[in-house]
Amino acid sequence: MLEKIDHLGIAVHSIAEARLFYEQTLGLTCEHEEEVASQQVRTAFFTVGETHIELLEPTSEDCAVAKFLANRGEGIHHVAYACDDIKSHLAQARASGCQLIHETPIIGAGGKQVAFLHPKSSHGVLTELCSGETP
Repeated sequence: MLEKIDHLGIAVHSIAEARLFYEQTLGLTCEHEEEVASQQVRTAFFTVGETHIELLEPTSEDCAVAKFLANRGEGIHHVAYACDDIKSHLAQARASGCQLIHETPIIGAGGKQVAFLHPKSSHGVLTELCSGETP
């Protein structure tokens, strides 16, 4: 069962520059930063109510976030849904004809299990399923 929107991933060229907006303009506090080597990104998390904002800065020119920035510029990269059983949700998505980017979960930020559904199957929105605690 999907539990909630866990976070919104926002692609940025520079976390250091983007943090100024989130901290100074919106008054949010950056709670956690980390590098996720498997995804070739640096992340920073902010909390708004029960939802997190995840800033994504590429650490490689050929990673998915760098390609997104080159094609679309900064902005919302993905919507992540917290779920109780990520493997079951992936199986359900596959059975419904959804194109999966990850056939099995991988480790994402904060040690969460994550898997992405291709935007071609989800009306143009890169969709992330995640299981575990947000940092």
